[in-house]
Order: sequence, then structure tokens, then C-alpha cells
Amino acid sequence: MTPPINYDDVQGTLLRGYRADFARHFVLSISNAAAAGQFIAALVAGSNGLPKITTARRAFPKPTSFVNISFTSPGLAALGVAASDLQSFDPSFQLGATNAAVANNVGDVGTSAPATWVGGLANGGQVHVLLSLWVKDSLQTLEALSTQLRAAFAGGGMVELSAHDATALPDNKIHFGYRDSIAQPNVAGAPASKRAADDQPVVATGEFLLGYPNESGGTYSVTPTALSLNSSYAAFRILEQDVAAYDQLLETYATQAAMDTEMLAAKICGRWRNGNPLELCPTEQGTVLPNAQLNNFTYVSTDAATDDTLGLKCPIGSHIRRNNPRNAAVVGTDSTHHRIVRRAMPYGPPYDPSNPDDATRGLVGYFINASVHNQFEFLTSQWNDTDEFVKSAVPPGGSTQGNAVSNITGQDVFLGVNDPASSSFTLPALGKNGTNNTNLTGFGRTITTRGGVYCFFPSISGLGYLASLSQGS
Repeated sequence: MTPPINYDDVQGTLLRGYRADFARHFVLSISNAAAAGQFIAALVAGSNGLPKITTARRAFPKPTSFVNISFTSPGLAALGVAASDLQSFDPSFQLGATNAAVANNVGDVGTSAPATWVGGLANGGQVHVLLSLWVKDSLQTLEALSTQLRAAFAGGGMVELSAHDATALPDNKIHFGYRDSIAQPNVAGAPASKRAADDQPVVATGEFLLGYPNESGGTYSVTPTALSLNSSYAAFRILEQDVAAYDQLLETYATQAAMDTEMLAAKICGRWRNGNPLELCPTEQGTVLPNAQLNNFTYVSTDAATDDTLGLKCPIGSHIRRNNPRNAAVVGTDSTHHRIVRRAMPYGPPYDPSNPDDATRGLVGYFINASVHNQFEFLTSQWNDTDEFVKSAVPPGGSTQGNAVSNITGQDVFLGVNDPASSSFTLPALGKNGTNNTNLTGFGRTITTRGGVYCFFPSISGLGYLASLSQGS
């Protein structure tokens, strides 16, 4: 039985999407802890002309803007959290995204290394606060609220290092042309959503909020207790997408794969660009399925007609299958132990292939989880950046048709490091030991990390504790 969640004590973005058209993420450094505490208290109360922190409780009518705030490990220390208490936090959070070992683990190397990051993010020690503002419909509202916040930063003991904007594209698409924000986890106890219900397993609350049972039967927590219940972590990421390079990749390898570019795009992602999954639409994208059907599929079945153990319909190395293997056999625990909530939006102007430009564009936002190490970093390092997590498995037709372990190579085409000297993507075919598979090799990265932060979202009561702590009360 899931303990009830006090939605009024949870920052909203942790449990619900805002469906906003614009966002601005402020990267801040604390220069005066006492003043910063007063700023935090004003945000919690919605006083001094500042917008109020948005909670997980849905308001009617829906507000036009939403604001949430998070802190890095150095940021919590700057506010007065004791070093002994910080040792209870997620180990990766303590190290931070710019730590060399952390960066290497998640593939932030080479052109994606922290030293190349923008907006002051290369120096993780000076990044203390992320304050995010989402606005529905009106760019003018975004600018007006930003003006209010910026006027308060200096008096609030904070220096703005940078700000990172995002603007929704039509039909929730990303710059590579795919419809996004389809397969969010079903979190136990989360507020009711307008998103159509699907048949995927409900994931324990404790995978996304501290203080609740998680999928392993334990509970993630920190000290002091005032910062534990109803808090969470996130990896904030700025991921630059090279659309021209991705289009060229599709053109080049579609010929080698003997298929058209749209089919190859679907095979790489696991979904057609309109969002339809290959498991339900294996030969053509067709008309967009109802939202309630877009996630109603698995990969393994005892029924040969619907089974896809070998990845003949949806390749085992596709993006969505790597990040959520569903009921496929994988080494270690199943996929419910490693889900994340995605709150990312596109940035940069839409790409026009008939008029190519050099503008920067990509995705920016949060990947939310109760354990940075066991969720975000596990997904990235174990499933996106390797091909060794798949267990031996044969289809209902037997081993002569093939084995799952032979039908995946390389790393995720989107999020892997993908050195041209070693990159590989497998298009499976029937045949023992993968003898009839097609392996596409020699491609490079088309997504580059331009910034990263590991941050902690305190509960509303936790924000009150930080505000009082930094003021010495």
C-alpha cells in the first residue's frame, strides 16, 4: 500500500508535467547565504513580488506560469547544510556532474566533456542553484516574470551565471523530428493526469520521491530529516542536436540497410517520428495511434505472432528499448528499478533542411529520479553506453531463429559516445548467432552534451528549512 503523498509538500515538476510553451532555466551562484535564505522564503510564500513555488497539487484553473528550484551539493553547503549531513546524499550528487569519474561514467567525454560546457557550467563548484520558470502560451509573461526574478537575485544574495531557454515545437516534437514526451513512468500515488492511461506497470513512489518504498523494498533518505521526505534528485542536461548530421546519417545508412530513411529513423528510435511504436506498426508509420495505445506493448511473448524477443520489429539496440526494456530479459533487476521522469523541451530555432544554418539547437531540462546513481547513471552507463545488458533469450520458434544477445551491438545512436572507429547499430534478422544481421558501423555522435548539473529538489517544507538554516534561525 503506497502511503499517500502530500502534494502540497512536493515541488510540482517532480510528479507532473506542466505542458508549457516556454521555459527559462537560471543557473545561479550564492554570494550571501542569509539573503539567499530570504529569497527562498519569499518564493515559498509567493511574497515580495516573486512567483510562488509550484507544488504537485493541480490548481484550477491552470496557472499561466510555474516555478521550481533545486540545489547542487555545493549550493546546499553554501546555505549551511553540514558536511556530515551531505555525506548521506546520493554519492554521485555529492561528486557533481563535472567530476571526471562521473563524466566518464555517463559518456561526457571528448567534445561533451565538462571543460567544454557553456554558461558557467564547466565550473561545477560555482553552480549552486537552478531556478526554472515555465510559462504557458505567452513569451511576454516569461519576460515579465524573468525581470522580476532577476531584480530579486542581487538582493537575494545570488549571481546569475547564465540562463537557458526552451520553446516547445508543434506536436511535442524534438528537432530530429520525433514526437516526444510519450512514455513517462506511471508513478504510484502521483496526481491524476490528463495523459491517457496505458497498461505499463506502476512504478513505486520511492523511485521518484525520497521517504517512500522503492522497487527494491527500501527507502532512499537523507539527513537532516527535514530535507528527506518528498524531495528528489535530477540530472539537468543541455543536449545539443546536430540535425544536419543526423539527416546525413539516415541518408548514408538507409542505403546500406536497404530501407528508406523514415524506416531507419524508426528503427534507431523504436518509434516512427509520429510516435507510433514499431511493435504496433512494424512496416509503416500509419495514422497516429490514440494516446492510450502508444505505450500498450511489450517485447516478449509466448505467442510467436506478437513476440519480438529478437528485435526483428523493434531493434534491441533502439533508443526506447535500451532505456526501457519493458519485459525483455536483462542482466540484474528489471526496468522498473531504473525509470526516470523526463522534463525536457527543445531549445533553438526549428531546423529547415531546405535552408541549413549553424544555429545551436537541442533539448534542455531535467531527468528526475530518487537515485542519480541507480537510475540516471545506470541507464546511461549500463544500457545506453554498452551492449552487454541483454540476457540470452530465444523466441518461441527456438534457438535456430536466433538469440537476443547476438542482436545488439554498440551504443545508443542518440545518447552513446559513438566513436566512428567502434560505433555499431544492429538491424536484426532471423538466423542463428546473428549470421544474417545487418550491422551499421562508422557513425559519430549527433548529440553533444553542452552542460550538466546534478541537483536536489527539496520538499516545500525542506525549502523552509533551508531558508531558516541559512539565516541562522
